[in-house]
Amino acid sequence: MDIEKLLQEKAALIDKVIEKYIPREFSENATVFELNPPRYAYNLYALNKAVSKPIWEFLDRGGKRWRPALFLLICEALGKNPDDFADFAIIPEIIHNGTLMIDDIEDASEFRRGKPCTYKIFGLDIAINAGNAMYYLPLLPLIKNRERISAEKLCRIYETYVQEMISLSFGQAMDITWHKGLANANEINERDYLQMCAYKTGTLARMAAKIAAVLADATPELVERLGRFAESVGVAFQVQDDVLDLTSVDFAKKKGGRGQDITEGKRTLVVIHTLKTAEPKDRERLIEILNMHTTNQKLRDEAIAIMQKYGSIEYVKGFAGRMVEESWREVETLLPISEAKERLNAFARYLIEREI
Repeated sequence: MDIEKLLQEKAALIDKVIEKYIPREFSENATVFELNPPRYAYNLYALNKAVSKPIWEFLDRGGKRWRPALFLLICEALGKNPDDFADFAIIPEIIHNGTLMIDDIEDASEFRRGKPCTYKIFGLDIAINAGNAMYYLPLLPLIKNRERISAEKLCRIYETYVQEMISLSFGQAMDITWHKGLANANEINERDYLQMCAYKTGTLARMAAKIAAVLADATPELVERLGRFAESVGVAFQVQDDVLDLTSVDFAKKKGGRGQDITEGKRTLVVIHTLKTAEPKDRERLIEILNMHTTNQKLRDEAIAIMQKYGSIEYVKGFAGRMVEESWREVETLLPISEAKERLNAFARYLIEREI
């Protein structure tokens, strides 16, 4: 099953739908103005310069668009035509890209997807505002199509949105606190890290799955189980990102060099496992390098070598695989037998086995 081809097809579809709600150039006919017309003036020049331009400069850099693909696969696995739900599939994707724009500022990152971060190009003020706008603009499809969605469904969807947006902020708070040394990061255990990932990376996958399931008429139990499955996929995706940051040359090129997480001092699952299993001398040296926030590649490679010495990279790869397998078993029996169901399973496995 060619998941890469599937993702490419869905990515092209999703970008077209995003343009319906966030046009590359705002005009007076834009959906946002149709739903909420300005009282005095449109000021299109300012909105294009400070909203649409930075957003599309960022979106055009690419990205897998796997969250909306997951959304559409769940709709299909529940027996619905995914084309009928494409407008709603953009919700988690736009939010995700907004979080990246803001995260880059909070982490003082230099590059994102092989180019200077948005705040480096457009300035802090525009990047913060555009990133924040991306938390709310994707709700436009719900407002636009509210007559075809029952009040009960809309209530559940909005409640899911609010819960998951709170979780996003909590996950980022934990991540920042740990890698900035505001708490004893060396005492973080696996459960702490998994909760941070469940909040930060799992939450938008969970949002995608739960909204898709609600729209596709799933039972409340199945909505929750699909949400947990998607959360596990999101956490495993993050764990694989952590591994690729240390091991993949192609992945490193996009981020600005191998071991960017080491520069940021992040306590990833790989680091946590190493700190738990390493001999005191190696443990102290790894902590020392992490606390340097160094960009020196030799030092980063030294830290990577310590993690490899204790088998931590292989450990977390196996951990991610088991997590997804266990969560899949929870939903497998509740989904009808179909090709869409098999694609959903293959899709989840692809995300944790990818090389870039």
